Amino acid sequence: MEKELTGAERRKILLTMMQQSQTPVSGNRLGKKTGVSRQVVVQDIALLRTEGYPIRSTPKGYYLENVRQQEHVRTFKVHHTNDEVEDELNAIVDFGGTVLDVMVNHRAYGKMTAALHIKCRRDVHIFVENLRSGKSTPLLNVTSGYHFHTVSADSEAVLDEIEQMLSERGYLAELLPYEKEFLPTMKSALLDAQSPEAGC
Repeated sequence: MEKELTGAERRKILLTMMQQSQTPVSGNRLGKKTGVSRQVVVQDIALLRTEGYPIRSTPKGYYLENVRQQEHVRTFKVHHTNDEVEDELNAIVDFGGTVLDVMVNHRAYGKMTAALHIKCRRDVHIFVENLRSGKSTPLLNVTSGYHFHTVSADSEAVLDEIEQMLSERGYLAELLPYEKEFLPTMKSALLDAQSPEAGC
């Protein structure tokens, strides 16, 4: 008897199927692939939408809007102080990365995510100035400095360099066992990396 998929595993499969398909994927096909009813698929799609995935419905099925399949994406767990926000973000963009979002995983409140779309030092400057001039504090303060960034780049090699750089600077943090399950369904892996606020 095959092992029943967890919700996170099932939704990861749904995303992969939609990402790899050039046409809408029917609910029946998604359900057959994951071994659940069409109603469960509808519920999974609703959950993915609440996480920010741009999933659209048609009479023929579901598809992901504005998916950049050629883009390489990786999620990094990092830890630093408020004073180090600018240095961390500048380092990532200097190595060729685009910081798509910031996310914290609070034990009581769950996942909280904010889109960033930071791809150059000008974007970093605007973001940091907005923090300094406003009354808000960085999301990382909710979890004592620990947070996640989804970063996109032109190649896996660039992401490897970014990961090494974050480690060398002491920003990279070790994943806890329970954190590994939710990473595959983080929304930003499929978001367009264009910044709505600034150009470089």
